[in-house]
Order: sequence, then C-alpha cells, then structure tokens
Amino acid sequence: MNTADHVLFLLKTGGVQTAQQLAEKLLLTSMGVRRHLEAASKAGFVGSEDRADKVGRPARYWRLTDSGHARFPDRHSTLTVELISSVREVFGQSGLDKLINAREVQCEAQYEAKIGRKKKLSERVAKLALARDEEGYMAKVKVQSDGSFLLIEDHCPICAAAAECQNFCRSELAVFQRVLGSDCTVNRVEHLLTGARRCVYEIKLIDR
Repeated sequence: MNTADHVLFLLKTGGVQTAQQLAEKLLLTSMGVRRHLEAASKAGFVGSEDRADKVGRPARYWRLTDSGHARFPDRHSTLTVELISSVREVFGQSGLDKLINAREVQCEAQYEAKIGRKKKLSERVAKLALARDEEGYMAKVKVQSDGSFLLIEDHCPICAAAAECQNFCRSELAVFQRVLGSDCTVNRVEHLLTGARRCVYEIKLIDR
C-alpha cells in the first residue's frame, strides 16, 4: 500500500483526524502527510474543517468524502441494487424475503463452521471478526473496561444493497446473535445507514 492510499485507509478506519495524528501513525512528518491530504482533497477524496482547540490556533481535521469512501470496494453495488429491485418487482416482497433468508442460512453455516465449539465468548467474537474481515468489512474487536466486546466494522462491502433493503442489516444482527450463542447479547450501537461512519456491535456476556 503506497502512502497516499495508506492515508485514506487510516481515515477510513480511524475517522476524522489531523495531519499530525496521521503522521504519527505513518512515522512521517506532518508536512509530508499534509501534501498527500491536499492532493487527495484536489481529487475529491477528502474534505477538511477547522476546529478551535483549547489553546492556540484552530486545528484542521480531515475526513473522507463520499468519493473517498467509494474507493473502498462495495461488491458490485449497481448490479446488486438492480437485482434487488428486479426480485422485488417480479417476485414481490415475499420473494425478496426468501432470498434474504437463504443468504442468512448460508452465512450462519459459514460462521458456525469457523467459530466451532469455542467455550470462551472472547474466542467466538474473535473468530466472527476474522470471518467478517475476510469478507471485506474491515472488522476488528475492542475489549471494553467492563469486559464486554465491540465488534467494529469500518467498511460495509454490501452498503448499497443494505441501503436498498434494510432487511439485510436485520438479518446480519440475528445471525450474529445465533452464532455467538445464548449466553450473550448482541446490540448494534452504531449503524452506517443511520448516519454513523461505520457499524459497531456491542456484545455482552449474560450474568447467570
């Protein structure tokens, strides 16, 4: 990955940041990173805003634009949306629901095969995150101070399909709950389609 792409990747996975914050992660000078940001801005991939910090002059924060997000793969988005529309038109909503249910069964079987019979919730969550990462969701796990887990997905490769039919999102949440087991709860706490920059799921062990 070249430096220009790495800058975009860090904005994708880390959200809004300053040139200095990016430079520290890339082990580069802030001036060097700023040049990449300015080039990306001219190309329409990033935007910026100045925010007043507690002391000193305002700091410039950079973020991905829609064009910047589009540089990360969305699985054949146009064709997918057209197919969803066609299925709904030809077979009705019930036909589309059958299609989503079939995908749900397939995904659940794949995740269960990868998770296996892991006893620890931490192991199950890690295996699920790995499976999602392999599918292009840029998934990772963060352990919170109370021992619960955050499954963080910085990218959605089926975003266009989910925007066209939000049953895909409801289906995924149900699958996560089943494959992780009845000893935990799974809740979506950030949702790309409601304005968040990513999807995040909080997973908590149920006290017995």
